[in-house]
Amino acid sequence: MGDAPEVGATKGMCALVSQEGKRYEVSRETAMQSMLVKEMVDEEEGEDSVLDIPLPNVKSSVLEKVVEFCSHHVKEPMPDIEKPLKSANMNEVVSEWDANFVDLDQEALFELILAANYMDIKSLLDLTCAKVASMIKGKSPEEIRETFNITNDFTPEEEARVREENKWCERS
Repeated sequence: MGDAPEVGATKGMCALVSQEGKRYEVSRETAMQSMLVKEMVDEEEGEDSVLDIPLPNVKSSVLEKVVEFCSHHVKEPMPDIEKPLKSANMNEVVSEWDANFVDLDQEALFELILAANYMDIKSLLDLTCAKVASMIKGKSPEEIRETFNITNDFTPEEEARVREENKWCERS
């Protein structure tokens, strides 16, 4: 009884095609964690052939990470992440696998955020954004600027005025 095939468009395979034209064959169930892909798959009726899904905004190196995430979470969806984050240590916020998965350099992390947003994969977007939040948590504005290589374009007078106007949100 439990081995009956699932009903609907989750049967079959999809080939996610990156910006560079590299194909990643995955089950439709795996691919359909992306709402973008789900909409494309739902429009196709045939389940016998491999359906190509072009993803022109996603580089191969990033799509490989997306496929890794979706393949890992296809049978065991990622639990919601508690907000606000209870810790800057991702191991205290998500599973060890998820914490290790987002232990990336900033460029790769931000490209993964863009891909998760474009492909509409909420759990991956939540995870990657939580990683960025963990990098900010407990840091001063100066430390945040340093972490993300942000130039301070305020004059000292403007910065003092902004700090005064927003004093209410500073920790005591």
